[in-house]
Amino acid sequence: MTPTPEQSVLDAHYMARALELARKGWYSTHPNPRVGCVIVRDGQVVGEGWHVRAGEPHAEVHALRAAGELARGATAYVTLEPCSHHGRTPPCADALVNAGVARVVAAMQDPNPEVAGRGLQRLAQAGIEIGSGVLEGEARSLNQGFLKRMEHGLPYVRVKLAMSLDGRTAMASGESQWITGPAARSAVQRLRAQASVVLTGADTVLADAARLTVRAQELGLDEEQTALALSRPPLRVLIDGRLRVPLDAPFFKAGPALVATCAAVEEQYANGPECLIVPGADGMVDLRRLLLELAGRGVNEVLVEAGPRLAGAFAQQGLVDEYQIFVAGKFLGSSARPLLDWPLAQMADAPVLKIIEMRAVGDDWRVTAIPVPSASV
Repeated sequence: MTPTPEQSVLDAHYMARALELARKGWYSTHPNPRVGCVIVRDGQVVGEGWHVRAGEPHAEVHALRAAGELARGATAYVTLEPCSHHGRTPPCADALVNAGVARVVAAMQDPNPEVAGRGLQRLAQAGIEIGSGVLEGEARSLNQGFLKRMEHGLPYVRVKLAMSLDGRTAMASGESQWITGPAARSAVQRLRAQASVVLTGADTVLADAARLTVRAQELGLDEEQTALALSRPPLRVLIDGRLRVPLDAPFFKAGPALVATCAAVEEQYANGPECLIVPGADGMVDLRRLLLELAGRGVNEVLVEAGPRLAGAFAQQGLVDEYQIFVAGKFLGSSARPLLDWPLAQMADAPVLKIIEMRAVGDDWRVTAIPVPSASV
């Protein structure tokens, strides 16, 4: 049934609230998608819920519990098609049917092959009126990593870069702390917290004694969101093709980590971090193969925090979905290190980025940009 214009306005209003609830799981739902649900009866919200973390009840279940008997005959707004399969929790489609809701509106279908329209079909077969596509763009943006993994078998890759106004990332000596100020560093902490994986290279770990952990005092979040972020820290992945980083490095002392290498694993790694052998050549790990391996482990979002060589390799191979570039109001000079190691011979070879957003972050600027494939040669 096609909704009236008035109903469409109401649908968008309640779906916006469901999306707001879904964002509460921004730091904690990995590897699951972020989902929110609102239940409305007679023009009143009678139940709300959001998915907190994998293995716990989904958004619909929380909302139904809050609504109780008032869910019967109500409309449920959910940001992703209700699941129809038994995973770590029972199917949400069955829960909605059993609760007696009269109508279900989803922002979008679930691309998970185990669902893929079957959840909505299950509801329709039970006589429930269904709708889909309300604020779908916002819903897709909320779960870019989950969608890319389901649709393409790869995680969503963000590359974080920090540079001076003249496009430099470190002095010739390698000194780089700190190009940007506290507000920008806090924003980077939040990028780490939302990622499934924070990935770096041996050069960065050796040069900076990097740990790449999430630091609670720098997150700038409220108490609830800080607790959720710390409850699911991202997996730290080190690309070390030749196993150059010693096991007593601060990176390994900071907690669990995964080492991706194309070298023969040495005996001392038997009691060290997990090693993932990835094909490669000349000590260089095949980055696409690594991303495929990570997706197979349920990784939705990868944050790359690396030096110009590794960041440049991701860029050159077309593996970057989004750049997060922090720009400081200073010059580092012509002898300082470049943003990316990416030799280009002529202007026609220059990759083009679409700038999505620019905003001030303290005394610095944050640029969000995505590659424009058709403009690259």
